[in-house]
Amino acid sequence: MQMTASRKLMGFLNNVNAQVKDICPHYPRLRPVSCRGWPKRVCYALPQAGSCQTPQIKFQIRLESIQKRCLLTSLSVIVITQNEAHNIEACLRSVLFADQIVVLDSGSTDETVNIAKRLGAEVEVNTQWAGFGVQKNRALALATGEWVLSIDADERLTPELQAEIQAVLRNPQAEAYGFPRLSSYCKRYIHHSGWYPDRVIRLFQRGTARFSDVVIHEKLIVKGRVSHLEQRMLHESFQDFETVLDKVNRYSSAGAMGMLHKGKSSSFPKALGHGLWAFIRTYFLQMGFLDGWMGLALAISNAEGTYYRYLKLWLLLDQKSASASS
Repeated sequence: MQMTASRKLMGFLNNVNAQVKDICPHYPRLRPVSCRGWPKRVCYALPQAGSCQTPQIKFQIRLESIQKRCLLTSLSVIVITQNEAHNIEACLRSVLFADQIVVLDSGSTDETVNIAKRLGAEVEVNTQWAGFGVQKNRALALATGEWVLSIDADERLTPELQAEIQAVLRNPQAEAYGFPRLSSYCKRYIHHSGWYPDRVIRLFQRGTARFSDVVIHEKLIVKGRVSHLEQRMLHESFQDFETVLDKVNRYSSAGAMGMLHKGKSSSFPKALGHGLWAFIRTYFLQMGFLDGWMGLALAISNAEGTYYRYLKLWLLLDQKSASASS
């Protein structure tokens, strides 16, 4: 009985290998290594549908995806993290179609690293934080795919954007691609206030782009043509007002240091004026009032962030002046 089952299994594998070879000659040959009673390569390469199904059923599920995968150029996804256990699983599950997922962690003390490894990511740790731009360039150096997709831990690709990215990689017409990003504020998606469509360039051919070496608000510098996709990415940016206040504090401090290094000036009236202008721009010019009460709350927090950034710069300049005169 066991020998008959073994012969049937080998016959099935030979049939699978023949069909896969016709579709994609360079796809790995399946070999009968034990994996819960079924060949390990079948469990790895063909299924993701549960161990209770037969290889035949799993093969039918995955045969089409093998064919599609072989027509694509290789894609690496890069993500930088620190204590993103509440975000990282949803993020990585939205990019599981990629050939490689690189997670560069800066010293998480939660389950971020374990979750990323469980989902098949290649995880590296670098605790020498020098800013978002530098850390993303470190992650980029670990990517091996022909194309790279950079995504933050609090971002997710919609199924529609996943399909559009795979479609464009079959016949790319540019060196980089951007797409709209829809962000949430305290769990409500914001469609105005200057937050949408918020097109971000994240998909690019490896070797044609790098990130600016800045502490925050890094940009992708592309050498070549940039085109745009239609489908959007979701950004779970602020879960609650506690997160808003924390981010306003951290980003205003980092922004003040960045402006100090650039030789920017500030004063109390200047901080007040910039904060007021930020509110007017967000709520009125960018039609934040159409986002309801959350639009008003967002305009106020934008004003606060701008005000504190310039206020902190003013204090830094005052401290610098006092140190120079003593």
